[in-house]
Amino acid sequence: MTGSPFGTRPAAWAAAFLIGAAGTGVLGGVAHAEDIDHLTAQQIADRSRDALLGANSLHVSTRGDLGKGTPSMSLDLTVDRHGNCNGSVDLGRSQGSVLIVKRGDDVWLKPDADFWKNQVPNGGSAFAAIVGERYLKAAADSPRLRGLTKACDLNTFQKLVSDNANDDTGTLNKGPKTTLGKNPVVPLTRMRGDMTLTVDVAATGKPYPLRLSLHGGDGTDAVVNLSAFDEPVPRNTPSPADSYDVSALLSRTSAPT
Repeated sequence: MTGSPFGTRPAAWAAAFLIGAAGTGVLGGVAHAEDIDHLTAQQIADRSRDALLGANSLHVSTRGDLGKGTPSMSLDLTVDRHGNCNGSVDLGRSQGSVLIVKRGDDVWLKPDADFWKNQVPNGGSAFAAIVGERYLKAAADSPRLRGLTKACDLNTFQKLVSDNANDDTGTLNKGPKTTLGKNPVVPLTRMRGDMTLTVDVAATGKPYPLRLSLHGGDGTDAVVNLSAFDEPVPRNTPSPADSYDVSALLSRTSAPT
């Protein structure tokens, strides 16, 4: 098996969405302490950006299409600043999905049958037979897995927001207070060309961004939901009996007999 069957798409998709969101200038600036009802749209955006950058962990789930032929993907991950994560990545369009657990210097991956078939066309079925229902275990810094492990680090998300927070092109509008599930939120909307970004900011407690929606005339229709701020990433990891070392897998050159 040459190259990386896991590619860079999960991290690239997450990066593309967050750059698109942060690059619209909705999240950026210095926090203020006034009640959210009396804040301007920009002041709420400032508070929301600071709250996000101050989080030590969160749960992120994404779905949708970034347009321009970008494959639809989804992430469902709990991540923290230490690079720990737990969740799944779905490549969309029946291209496969992967369960992922990252703790410290180790990462465990459990691809499904569609992943082995579509992402590893040469030998995928043989590798799937070898691994069975176990997780692949590898070093978290393995170059082959960088596409997945990069998406598993909260620092990646926060750096994208921070690096792209100063672009305020377009009009930022504050909508009337509403609810997102059971949470009261204030929606902020920025228009740029035919692209619309809406950020729903928590109206009580810390002003975390709870949902980011990106829509555009090029087929872009994507949503990111953020929750479980500062709640720890689950510490459970697959047992040795449920794990298969990726280096042993890569050393296999033929299907099992």
